[in-house]
Amino acid sequence: MEKLVAAVRRGDADEVRTLLESGACPETLADGLPVLCLAVAAYDEPVAEALLQGGADPLRRLPDGTTPLLRAVDGGSYVLTDAFVRHRVPLPLPDREELLARARSRAEAGAEAELRRITGLTGPIERIRVVDDEIGWWCEQLTLGGVTVRDEHLAILTVLETRYGIRTPFDELVDRAIAHPDRDHVVWCDVVFTLGRRTDEETWRWSRDLLNHPDRTHRLLAADLLLSLIFGDVVKGSQPFWERGRELVPWAEQEEDPEVLAVLLHAMTHDSAPEIEAVGLSHLTHPDPRVRALVPQTVHHPESLTTVLTLARDEDPGVREAVCHWLAHHRGSEPEAGDALVALTHDERQPIRICAVSGLAYRDDPRCVEAEHRIGPLDPELPFDERLMDVWRYQRRREAADGG
Repeated sequence: MEKLVAAVRRGDADEVRTLLESGACPETLADGLPVLCLAVAAYDEPVAEALLQGGADPLRRLPDGTTPLLRAVDGGSYVLTDAFVRHRVPLPLPDREELLARARSRAEAGAEAELRRITGLTGPIERIRVVDDEIGWWCEQLTLGGVTVRDEHLAILTVLETRYGIRTPFDELVDRAIAHPDRDHVVWCDVVFTLGRRTDEETWRWSRDLLNHPDRTHRLLAADLLLSLIFGDVVKGSQPFWERGRELVPWAEQEEDPEVLAVLLHAMTHDSAPEIEAVGLSHLTHPDPRVRALVPQTVHHPESLTTVLTLARDEDPGVREAVCHWLAHHRGSEPEAGDALVALTHDERQPIRICAVSGLAYRDDPRCVEAEHRIGPLDPELPFDERLMDVWRYQRRREAADGG
């Protein structure tokens, strides 16, 4: 049992799994609490998942009246709360009501107030930014007196309400996102995801109307919501707004904030209306590279290709890479597209060179073979890029076509 406790403490999920398969008890105690609580306190999702799979109970009542699930809520752990709830489906009604009440209470109090309540301390709080490498969103982690809390409580409440069929009012969800005004914060992301899956006319109209708000953060949220609604509910295969990006043209024409404009353009790229292309091309020389990078995706007519290709020589590498990606999947046979990709195989940035070579191969352009050598040595620490196989695939296609 000591081995299991030690493996949990050092975050060794593989060892935890091995020990459990060898007969270790998933409810082993450490300092009077099941080891699952250690994983919760450490925000260690892999170890927690291993313990759950091994039989640990997230609803086990602890001496202080809490459960591992409630402790995950208290600590502001969105990922662990969701994992524990999914592990116990359906959750007994009393536990569900207790869980929702707990999440609502912690969300209303806020992470800092919750931390000071737990510790009873008034000193300075250590704050760090924690990024989820897999999903890409972030949260703020607050520590005081050896106790740690994350500011994910509003996201926890939102996902629990959705899971249990509670349709939270639109304005309330907007307020939650605005409380964390960053497109990559977990609360903002979860609100956008939640409203984006509603795919109803009412949510579309309210989101579009929010574009008239004088505050740029509200307009940014509106643009993000509209983008999410256009993507639709992938799980259910519902995309009722896929061809309605044209409705956003008036706002894109007058929006001055570059981040809001970039998200609006992104949302509009999933509609082929001619007025969208006109809006995109009008921003060809926009001072913000985030906006210029979206211009190619608004273009649907071959006669605009030459204009777009000027961005392949843009001073910003992000814009050049965006153009490269667009050209790599451009279905037209215009020789200018291939020539631009060849030029990009000489780019100073290796990811762009990889993209350009892949694009040539995808277009069955024989120049990809010679250009492949310009990619250069790869960083062995980076994950393998599947696009590096595209020239090989091109050569196999040629051999098959030649009867080889």
